[in-house]
Amino acid sequence: MEIKEPEIKREEILFLQDENFNPDNVCIVTGSGSGIGRATAVVAAANKLTTVGLDMDEEGGKKTVEMAREMGGQMIFIRTDLCKDEEIRHAVSEAAKLGTIKYVANIAGIQHIDSVENFPMEKYDLMQRLMLRAPFYLSKLAIPHIKKSSDGIGAIGNMGSVHAHICTLNKPVYNITKFGLKALSQSISAEGEGKIRSFTVSSGYVKTPLALNQIPAQAEQRGITPEEVVRDVMMGKSRIKEMMSPVEVGNIFIYGFSRFAKYLVGGDLLFDGGSVLTY
Repeated sequence: MEIKEPEIKREEILFLQDENFNPDNVCIVTGSGSGIGRATAVVAAANKLTTVGLDMDEEGGKKTVEMAREMGGQMIFIRTDLCKDEEIRHAVSEAAKLGTIKYVANIAGIQHIDSVENFPMEKYDLMQRLMLRAPFYLSKLAIPHIKKSSDGIGAIGNMGSVHAHICTLNKPVYNITKFGLKALSQSISAEGEGKIRSFTVSSGYVKTPLALNQIPAQAEQRGITPEEVVRDVMMGKSRIKEMMSPVEVGNIFIYGFSRFAKYLVGGDLLFDGGSVLTY
């Protein structure tokens, strides 16, 4: 079976009127080489923010820059290994040269399907470093820039998942990191005095390489066909039997960053088709 990552069309992008959405302000987006990170970067750039994309995938990152510019946006890409502190520091330093850092979208992530007893610890360490430590460190570096901005207002969005609410079979470390990102968002918000907000976006399954590439492993682990994985495992509890598109998630991030979400302080935006709450 083949489910392709959809193209991003201008008419699918959420455009919001916000005086802070202007080229003087910078939005850093991790995982911008594909999937949700790519879509969020394109949406941010289309909403007039100077966007800085971070990823290991240089080819994918440059493609995202092209897409953002086709939408009339301003974006640059910095190849960054988020597991290396010095590269994160370099990226933030370069981003700060382009304007005022106001927004961060921590989206980069990987998946490994295995039980707790069989889970390789080197993969555990990698996922923890990439999906929890890097968002923490990037937030730590960005917050002083937000504080120094003219109004001191900004937001840090973290990519959650239904796995920030429920734990599913053979995804223990993914589950742990997503629950951890909710705690990070709440911790930043507790210190932010309502001006520096943080939140999580918890989507269901999205048409991204990360989701699509795990279908064969899920099928093997569960002893079922790939088609059954999509129908019964991924979309089984969802009331909407279609995977989300990345741009729909990017739109949620830009809403969370905007003036329309000023009461979104440590909260979670759960857009999952009803998987978690409608049993």
